[in-house]
Amino acid sequence: MQTPADQKNTSRTDRLGGIIDAVLKPLRFASKDGFLHISSVKSLEPLMARLCDEAASVAGPQAHSLAFDDLKSLFEGFDSLPVDEKKLRVTRALSLASGLLPATPAPVTDAGGLLPAPPGSVMDASEMPGPLEPPSVKETLRRLSLLRTPLESVKGVGPKMAERFAKKGLVTVEDILYFLPLRYEDRSSIRKIRELAPGSHQSAVGEVMAAGEARYGKRKVYEAALSDSTSILKLKWFHYKLSYMKGRLKVGSRIRVYGAVSAFGNQKEMIHPDIEPFSTGSDDGDGDEQGSLTPVYSQVEPFHQKTLRKIVREVVDTYGPGAIDGVPPNILKRCSMMPIGVAFKEAHHPGGTVEDKAHLAARRSLVFDELFLLELGLALKRRSAKMESGIAFASGGELEGRLRGLLPFTLTRAQETVLAEIKKDMSQPHPMNRLVQGDVGSGKTVVSFIAALKAIEAGYQAAIMAPTEILAEQHFLNIRAHADGLGINAVLLKGAMKGADKKKALESIRLGEAGLVVGTHALIQKDVEFKKLGLAVIDEQHRFGVSQRAALKKKGVCSEASASPDILIMTATPIPRTLSMTVFGDLDVSVIDELPPGRKPVTTRLIREKDRAKAYDAIRTEHVSGSQCYIVYPLVEESEEFLSLKDATNMAEHLGHDIFPEFSVGLLHGRMNSAEKEAVMRDFKAKRIDILVSTTVIEVGVDVPNATVMLIEHAERFGLAQLHQLRGRVGRGEKKSLCLLLAQWTNSEDTYRRLKVMEETMDGFKIAEEDLKIRGPGDFLGTRQAGLPDFRTAEALTDLTLLKKAREEAFAFLKSDPGLNSPRAACVKEVLKARWEGRLELAEVG
Repeated sequence: MQTPADQKNTSRTDRLGGIIDAVLKPLRFASKDGFLHISSVKSLEPLMARLCDEAASVAGPQAHSLAFDDLKSLFEGFDSLPVDEKKLRVTRALSLASGLLPATPAPVTDAGGLLPAPPGSVMDASEMPGPLEPPSVKETLRRLSLLRTPLESVKGVGPKMAERFAKKGLVTVEDILYFLPLRYEDRSSIRKIRELAPGSHQSAVGEVMAAGEARYGKRKVYEAALSDSTSILKLKWFHYKLSYMKGRLKVGSRIRVYGAVSAFGNQKEMIHPDIEPFSTGSDDGDGDEQGSLTPVYSQVEPFHQKTLRKIVREVVDTYGPGAIDGVPPNILKRCSMMPIGVAFKEAHHPGGTVEDKAHLAARRSLVFDELFLLELGLALKRRSAKMESGIAFASGGELEGRLRGLLPFTLTRAQETVLAEIKKDMSQPHPMNRLVQGDVGSGKTVVSFIAALKAIEAGYQAAIMAPTEILAEQHFLNIRAHADGLGINAVLLKGAMKGADKKKALESIRLGEAGLVVGTHALIQKDVEFKKLGLAVIDEQHRFGVSQRAALKKKGVCSEASASPDILIMTATPIPRTLSMTVFGDLDVSVIDELPPGRKPVTTRLIREKDRAKAYDAIRTEHVSGSQCYIVYPLVEESEEFLSLKDATNMAEHLGHDIFPEFSVGLLHGRMNSAEKEAVMRDFKAKRIDILVSTTVIEVGVDVPNATVMLIEHAERFGLAQLHQLRGRVGRGEKKSLCLLLAQWTNSEDTYRRLKVMEETMDGFKIAEEDLKIRGPGDFLGTRQAGLPDFRTAEALTDLTLLKKAREEAFAFLKSDPGLNSPRAACVKEVLKARWEGRLELAEVG
């Protein structure tokens, strides 16, 4: 007999089922007979909004509230969408809504049936499906929804604590599962202070004898003295919040510290150590026993590590076993990877010792899971792009021929090869998706202009999107002279444009009068409407996210072209072929590996602080001969966080007043408004400025042939690829040029070896290979630089071998089941959508 509580739950389940049935009814009708009735379905947006809100209130916060929000968002602006987009959204909504239907708990079968655990309950690993049996699609959707449970629903958290975690980007239980430890400490390594060895990372326990602020000249430092029975250890913080430090370091309290041990005179000290309260014999679940590993997490203020470990353990124990593998079980077994639930548990509270390395195997498994799904998503994007409706541009060639007659140079062999690849792509009935890599000064712009001419000659518009206004203006000025000669109306569109100028540009684009449009992010704003966009060129693609690239592509679909435009992506950041083939798996890659004849190599020298006067003398010598100079700094202005670094603002004043009073010194940085930047660059090109002090805002696109010297301060703070880009701003004329790398900390062997590469070669691809060897793919190719979404695992791009293995397995898996229709693949498909949709433009998946 049911209790009143049981009857209430049954009633709520019935109500929820009825609402979801009401959601599914119009969706099933819309998709019936191959979407025959899709055009006749109207006003889905208000209907779905009402039903989803009602369902969320019935379901309660611990179940599917976020999933109903996702479902509702699929119908925003639905009536105005193209038919193909409507089909995609209805298909996705059907899948999502079906997974939200309530089901009565059923026992787990030998074949891996449904998990009976309701949302928020503890799932035991023994209830999981067998190692080679994936869960059903319905169960996969239910468990994926469970991972979106808000953190405040977790035992011991609550709304206020959840707000603190949200500031760290930790909102759901899945976020916590991927909140992996920064490192692990072996409890057996706690040393007496007397035994601490300078130059190593170690732990010590002691009593706080004194704590407070101290002054070293103008600088304030927070210090504490830690004592045990053997000696005293000094603790120092250069960056701190006074109230926070006072709360954590109370005189007489017993704490545990971990950090790099150093020596100042005869005094041992730790700079910015990790600290936490310590009490012997406490049962805090931290694994204080000899030989065990303790996870140490990135700080979430104001919580101690003990609190973080407790919350993470609660989430891992409760939700970890229900996590869904993105990698099929047979591939996990073949590649010796852990199931994801096991990996989460081992990564967050390993049961072994440092020597066991099980925690490393767990993290490797989590990385493989993420990389496998990434590569599968990229493969699907590549395949779906080939199936999209595109524009087969006619051969033509009249405009190209006329342009070649206007150019004062002939194209290199490498440029001709890449052009042939682009033209072949543009003649196909599906969209081009090609990445063109070319070293600084290799002539990528003229190649993209010829591609644009092909689209324009066929009656379409072309757009070139650059990441900065300086670069956009540079492209526009270089292109317009030739465009005018060819009778093509070229228009510049940038965010700083106002009033009549902007209105005129927008009208010209909308009416199709502008054949070629050059601009910044302004091109993807809502008020920009192309009449017939056929080609979109994205320059310096690493400065743009995936969503921005997709937004520009959509401008073509929504124009009269009604088909996806061809996409040509350019980068002057050389990427080693092995890495580009893996990370840019959805793109065809071309390389311009040859510089135009006559370009003089730039002499590069690595210098130290003691050579500063010689560097200034070199600048004076070049100025006497009529040349100009760049001096580059890593910071715009002085920073408390980086007090040791010189900044552009203060140094511009110092250089102009104290070092080069006879010269005109200008300042350029990214915080200036457009008009200010334009004025500075205009003066520099007109030689009214002799020395331009700048940040990396000049990294790309700036072309002043008379500038022959560049001094880069704090060169150790830049990556090789960025240094190579900066160096490319000189050597653009007929004079010999010089690049001076002034490094402050070349006592580091890796830093010195890395910077010496810049002295030895001008070949960007060789530099990239060396950078990859020294820093690894993770540091070399940060996700923002690649235009990729953020990875959940910090080590995702640190192991090139694992990256390639994941690619091989993903491609083989897709080849065996191109439609992802088998039960095993259907589960992977849902995990892929949950993990990457919206972050990897996977609208075509499913």
